[in-house]
Amino acid sequence: MKITVVGIGYVGLSNAILLAQHHEVTALDISEERVGLINLRKSPIIDEDIESYLETKSLQLLATTDEKTAYKNAEIIIVSTPTNYDPDRNFFDTSSVEKVVADIMNINGNATIIIKSTVPVGFTAELCKQHHTDRIIFSPEFLREGRALYDNLYPSRIVIGDKSERAEMFATLLVEGAEKEEIEVLYTNSTEAEAVKLFANTYLAMRVAFFNELDTYAEVRGLDSKQIIEGVSLDPRIGNHYNNPSFGYGGYCLPKDTKQLLANYQDVPNNMMRAVVDANQTRKDHVANRIMENQPQIVGIYRLTMKTDSDNFRESAIQGVMRRMLEKGMRVVIYEPTIVEKQFFDCDVEPDLEQFKESVDVIVANRVTEELKNCLNKVYTRDIFSRD
Repeated sequence: MKITVVGIGYVGLSNAILLAQHHEVTALDISEERVGLINLRKSPIIDEDIESYLETKSLQLLATTDEKTAYKNAEIIIVSTPTNYDPDRNFFDTSSVEKVVADIMNINGNATIIIKSTVPVGFTAELCKQHHTDRIIFSPEFLREGRALYDNLYPSRIVIGDKSERAEMFATLLVEGAEKEEIEVLYTNSTEAEAVKLFANTYLAMRVAFFNELDTYAEVRGLDSKQIIEGVSLDPRIGNHYNNPSFGYGGYCLPKDTKQLLANYQDVPNNMMRAVVDANQTRKDHVANRIMENQPQIVGIYRLTMKTDSDNFRESAIQGVMRRMLEKGMRVVIYEPTIVEKQFFDCDVEPDLEQFKESVDVIVANRVTEELKNCLNKVYTRDIFSRD
């Protein structure tokens, strides 16, 4: 089949590679740099499996910036452009998705359009109504940053927001490209599928917030967080996952999805959804306050990225902690090897790790790596299990 994927970030690129194992895939993006890298079989993002597949696998994959070429003969077009929620305006910006869908309809009205971008509840049904079509389908992604292709090769489940033959055909393509043998496939209405995405991510955010508040209690009371968490997690109903304390949840999905879901509760009674969002802010306040209690002269921020072995620091929790300290007049120095500029957010960026360690009074690290093992006496972290 001829398939086009629009947007080649984590979601788009992992889907493009998955499907390009058996089908002719065109990856469309506005970035000439990303397009060029993919055509050279180089990954524009940090993901070990994506890098490996691009380098070693025989893929029918071509990247382009030309939308007419990408759309014209495609049978399936997957839309994975970025969306974001603005809490100040109570507005979810879906303009990139809307523009792409309008362009597709103008160029190739026969294509089946699969939306993989996160969208508000009810968005897809409204889009189908607007364009007088039933060929727009929502299918949520459940990917981890840095493990996006792996999570497509071994998916926990596949959810398709449609019950037509087209939906079954698309699910078959995803299963065909996967390595996992038994995959649960759920067909729902589009609006319910959109809700699945937001509720699933909010539940994960709730777990992060819960164990962070447990850790805050232990830290303030002088207790051993690890012992408590290990004991709690032995209960099989709770389990030993998403339980490593951090400075808060962040990244591409959880911050915007929790706030977007909360916005959907505007006229619906709720307590928990608001508490999840508020708890994340409280955690960052607590962490910043604990660091400032010791009145360090220079605070070092070790890595702005959300996760280990990642190049993404969008909405990272440590940035929230950093901003709070800057507001109090603290001097902050950053070590972040993915930043080439000398300053970030009015803070000096120190490219030399050893110089960074020597020049600061405390090193704030959301996650501890081997690089910090020789200066743990300077490190403030809540990382207990050395994993994301």
